[in-house]
Amino acid sequence: MKLPLYISLRYTRSKKDSKFISLISTIAIIGISLGVAILIIALSILKGFEDTLTNKLIAFDSHIQISSYKGTLPDYQSEIDQLKNLLSENLLDINPFAAKLGIISSKTQKEGVTIKGILPDNNSLQIKDNIVEGEYLLYDDNIPSIIIGRKLANKLLVNAGDEVTVFALPKDEVPSLENFPNIQRFIITGIFESGMAEYDDLNSYVTINAAQKLFSLGSNITGYDIKLINMAKADSLTEHLNSNLRYPYAARSIFQIHRNIFTWIELQKKPIPIVLALIILVAVFNIVATIFMIVIEKTSAVGIFKSLGASSSQIIGIFILQGIYLGLTGILIGNIFAFIIMEIQLQFNLISLPSSVYFMSSVPILLEVETFLVVSLITLILCTLASLLPSYIASKIQPITALRFN
Repeated sequence: MKLPLYISLRYTRSKKDSKFISLISTIAIIGISLGVAILIIALSILKGFEDTLTNKLIAFDSHIQISSYKGTLPDYQSEIDQLKNLLSENLLDINPFAAKLGIISSKTQKEGVTIKGILPDNNSLQIKDNIVEGEYLLYDDNIPSIIIGRKLANKLLVNAGDEVTVFALPKDEVPSLENFPNIQRFIITGIFESGMAEYDDLNSYVTINAAQKLFSLGSNITGYDIKLINMAKADSLTEHLNSNLRYPYAARSIFQIHRNIFTWIELQKKPIPIVLALIILVAVFNIVATIFMIVIEKTSAVGIFKSLGASSSQIIGIFILQGIYLGLTGILIGNIFAFIIMEIQLQFNLISLPSSVYFMSSVPILLEVETFLVVSLITLILCTLASLLPSYIASKIQPITALRFN
């Protein structure tokens, strides 16, 4: 073992020579490990929040939505081929829909809701995977079916199999003696829960034929839901559609439709660099203070080493290696601690969130090896750099001065 490494390890783990130095080293390691753990947990939660929210929005919405400036679009069967040609190899799925606002009523409660008519075989919205009561079943019998969200079902005090009544304005005109609202009974065949309470409260699904009849649309629809192979191309393909489609077509990407949510996510990210910088500074000062204390405590030893022929570079190496040793130990403990805490949260969901505020009911965590590696590498580099100043000062100690005042 080389001399600088051997001596630095003896200084760090020494219990015989100085219990004070050993205590200082332990405190530094604890400080680094806590900083590393907090960094990893914070970044994992932030990434998990963004990933979970984006996936939830995509699961119940489209990458691109085409609507009409006039409110309705012609029969989709004669127009859908043009859209497929414009998107060509980028298209994963395209589905027409007919959606408008209505009032849904149970025996005891009434609520405003968006009634969205879709094709029964539309699997791109992933409603089927989130049914928590009843089943995913849409049909057009005398009393057609409807699928509603859990929060709305709780408000209406209904369950799967119950009947509800929906009131709608034909052609978006104000009700009058000559223009009565359309009224239709529906049977609740399924209740879904997306994990986003506001979404579950505001959206209900029927067949596209039932929606066209309810809103007096004839064969018209109100838009198209488009899923892409690569969501990253949503904005560019939206511009492509808008430049090629004639009036009254209007295309919007998921980032435009949910601009408020994605802006909120970006706002959540802005304070993170400041918080992380403060945590890193604390870890760096721990290292600097610890190495300085060791230099002061071992001034006479440094003088002896120099009098025996140790070079300045070897003295610097001793204390830099000590900083690296403290950093690596703290990083290892911090990684293990962060992993255990996040696994406990993922397995037992100890910390819950109000879904009406955060769009999810539990703290989301995205475990990625990349997060652990990046935080560990940055911390190790900073620990090494933090060791340079006290190491350089130690190398300038004169042997005669150090031994004289021993």
